[in-house]
Amino acid sequence: MTPDEYVEAVLDLVERIPEGRVMSYGGVADALSERSGRASARLVGNIMARHGGSVPWHRVVTAGGRLPPGHEREARARLRAEGVPLRGEGVDIASAAWSPDEGM
Repeated sequence: MTPDEYVEAVLDLVERIPEGRVMSYGGVADALSERSGRASARLVGNIMARHGGSVPWHRVVTAGGRLPPGHEREARARLRAEGVPLRGEGVDIASAAWSPDEGM
């Protein structure tokens, strides 16, 4: 998979995250690792920062539930509107995490 194909795969997967659910940067990387040969949460974060504006970027958070840096307020409002369970300043990952294995 070329770097451009990987960017598209990340964006396609993020597009599939259902309303009211989230994935971590590492979860996105892990879901694509077998196909892509890449498994870097940091790379997914960079892709989201550069190219994620056209997909539901607010549904991708850290493994601990922290919201996208620099966009916390907007992400929190969007997630709250979708009914995502929040805990403190972030997402309740245990309740809101989604995997592509679950389908839609």
